[in-house]
Amino acid sequence: MLDQTPMKETQADKDVRDRVYNVAAEELRQFIEQYEHLDAEKKDITEQQKDVMAEAKARGYDTKVMKKIIALRKRDKNDVAEEEAIMDIYKAALGMV
Repeated sequence: MLDQTPMKETQADKDVRDRVYNVAAEELRQFIEQYEHLDAEKKDITEQQKDVMAEAKARGYDTKVMKKIIALRKRDKNDVAEEEAIMDIYKAALGMV
């Protein structure tokens, strides 16, 4: 059997452990602060987007349609065309055209 006596921790061991802990804590703090900063920026951008849509709505634009167009512009053109073709087929089948 092995001796289960714990090793004595020297002051040098404690110093190394404390330095590692401090480095890890600082790195963790940096990640959290960076994330919080990005979160604040995201909130600012969301507010700016709301302001743009409010101005568009005040000028008479249909913001619901604008948002659909924005979503379409993000997608691949071939996917959009395929979806529209299927939509037309389904509408015709239901007598909606």
